[in-house]
Amino acid sequence: AGDAGDAGDAGDAGDAGDAGDVADLVDAADVADVADVVDVAVGGVRLFLKLLPHIMFKSLRIPDRAFPIGMWVLSLVFAGFLIALGSEVIGRLPGVEQSVVQESFIPPAALAVLRAGRNANANERSQRQSQRERAQIGLDSARNKYQSARETFDAWITTRTATTDPTQDPDVIKRRNGLEQLKNSERSAQAEVEQLDAKLLLISQARDSLGNVETRLNEQAFPAFEAEKHSREWSVFLIRLLMTAPLLGIAGWLVAKHRRSEYWPLSRGFVLFALFAFFFELVPYLPSYGGYVRDGVGVVLTVIAGLYGIREMRKYVAKRQLVEQQSEPERRRTLGYEEAIKKMVAGVCPGCERAIAGGLNSPSNFCVHCGLNLFDNCAACNTKKNAFYQYCPTCGVPTAARAHNPEPPLAAV
Repeated sequence: AGDAGDAGDAGDAGDAGDAGDVADLVDAADVADVADVVDVAVGGVRLFLKLLPHIMFKSLRIPDRAFPIGMWVLSLVFAGFLIALGSEVIGRLPGVEQSVVQESFIPPAALAVLRAGRNANANERSQRQSQRERAQIGLDSARNKYQSARETFDAWITTRTATTDPTQDPDVIKRRNGLEQLKNSERSAQAEVEQLDAKLLLISQARDSLGNVETRLNEQAFPAFEAEKHSREWSVFLIRLLMTAPLLGIAGWLVAKHRRSEYWPLSRGFVLFALFAFFFELVPYLPSYGGYVRDGVGVVLTVIAGLYGIREMRKYVAKRQLVEQQSEPERRRTLGYEEAIKKMVAGVCPGCERAIAGGLNSPSNFCVHCGLNLFDNCAACNTKKNAFYQYCPTCGVPTAARAHNPEPPLAAV
């Protein structure tokens, strides 16, 4: 009994030890999970703090940022209604369809004879094909009957020759006559099939002859068809050009004269409508002439776009050079508040649009490329801040930028 009690105590102690080990493992796993969660949370906080300036500045002056989006929606809706109206107008104009078929230039009498011959040929071919199929079925049946009777006769004659003379046996003669009749039926069915095949061959030859006639008629009608086709293409193109050219002229005038107008969103919708009309209602209907016209128009448009792009690039480079020659206060006065804040958040100098050396945490206060003052210290709390801030982010005191630009401009429509 004492030994059993000792063994029980030892077992209880072992179980308690195992339970303790399991608890330690569970605690270690929980600690590891908690450590992972803490690491994830810390990483999320760091990411949030890193993106906080971007979030803050993207939410800056939300009405001013939402207003341009609304104006673009207005432009697109206006353009959509204009496109729908224009499509209805063009679709109802007479002469805008360019569908023309070559058969309309074949003499009606010759075309009628050709169609009648083609229909008669098709009907006869269908009838002969049906007869040929029935004849083939009869041939297969006659062939199978003869083959079966022949096999039966061969088996019977093998046993019959052992006892009698087959040349004098009346049963043998009778059975041979039956085989001959079956063979004659097979030959007749075969001949019928061959006759129908010959007729089908003639029908096919007649169809080929009708095809040759049709080819000759199409060749004779092709010059007139091509002339009418090109005439119709030019007619359709000129009608669409008369409808599209004024739209493009008005659109160009709006871009040149009313780009900064307060009603520009509506004008922009009309410009989008004119561009749609040009690219989808006019360009696809350019006469091809082997692609020369369309390729020529593409070359002209490419040259115009290239000249415009080169001129604008030169103007931009000249403007940048002129700006860089100005003094720092003059350049600062020409910078818009919203645009300057946006570029600073992106790590770009608002003056020369080059990357800020060292990023937003740069130890220097000036751009190393153009010398623009990017950072300064608050006059009240001496905190280093963005030089374009109008209020100190630490103490809220108005800055020198606020004094030079008391009211930030509205975002561009």
